Amino acid sequence: MRISPTAILVVAVLAVLLFGAKRLPDAARALGRSLRILRSEAAALRADGSGPAPQARPEAGPAPMTIKPAPGSGDARPVAPADRGAAPRG
Repeated sequence: MRISPTAILVVAVLAVLLFGAKRLPDAARALGRSLRILRSEAAALRADGSGPAPQARPEAGPAPMTIKPAPGSGDARPVAPADRGAAPRG
């Protein structure tokens, strides 16, 4: 599928009308930076060989963590894996 020069011109005119001529260079620059960062991160993942983490089997999940009580406070309570990183309750 080829895009005709007329279609490109129509899209460019619409972009200028919608965003204004002053904002377009900044938007293009931000898009270029984002693409550059995305490419470098993808290349770093390929070089590491780590890629996306494999899914763990549900029966082989990590053991629950225990929050240690502060001196002078109540008992420790087990924490489910979904609670990790959540704000402390209580």
